Amino acid sequence: MTGQAAILQHLEKVLEAKSIETIWALHVDKMAEYGFDRLLYGFTRFRTANSFGNVDDMLILSNHAPEYLHEFARSGLFNHAPMVKWAATHEGARSWRLIEELIASGRMTAEERQVMEVNLRHCVTAGYSISFRDVSVRAKGAIGLCAARGLRQHQVEAIWQQSGHDIVLINNVTHLRITAMPFASSRRPLTPRQREALEWVGDGKTMQDIATIMGLTPATVEKHLRLAREALDVDTTAQAVLKASFQNQIFIVAE
Repeated sequence: MTGQAAILQHLEKVLEAKSIETIWALHVDKMAEYGFDRLLYGFTRFRTANSFGNVDDMLILSNHAPEYLHEFARSGLFNHAPMVKWAATHEGARSWRLIEELIASGRMTAEERQVMEVNLRHCVTAGYSISFRDVSVRAKGAIGLCAARGLRQHQVEAIWQQSGHDIVLINNVTHLRITAMPFASSRRPLTPRQREALEWVGDGKTMQDIATIMGLTPATVEKHLRLAREALDVDTTAQAVLKASFQNQIFIVAE
């Protein structure tokens, strides 16, 4: 099988996959073929002018060691990482050589030096980052492709010179497929009844209408909506509809 045929076969599997977990497993295996054996993908639809929003509302996928993820991602340290800062304001692919350029300039902040120390301790030293183009100003997705231990940045550049176009294509299709799938934040997902109640609210139905349609009392409908608000960590039902829609948790086709 030729290289292009193998890529087409892989993308067909990605498009046919029924879950984010399956898509991610396919992607991890495919990127390892190019020498990138540790990946960190992040996506949010709650970006503000000054931040990526609450980390609990982000979709984070990775095969890095849990210890690294705790130090880098869950702690919030990622907000100070040079490649994350670059991804926040750019689109496309960027070599991690940018970090070498920053070091040489002598302009690294204390937080950026802390990121460097964590990365060195976990052998996260060479790679490429891709920042995806998104249709909403509130949305941002990016992925860090970390090269296998022992690979130096000049070797990564050689890999990119040969296969960078294919790698970007695969990552873009994977990103689009992931963001089209239902996903919940780190909090609990919505139940079928909570999703249905939110969908009817989104359709403009009154509480009495929803109760009649669902065969429930208005009090029970309100209970489902309250639990949905709690699951989504929002204050109002309107916010719950918006957030559930952003996460593709409502108005979806049941498998």
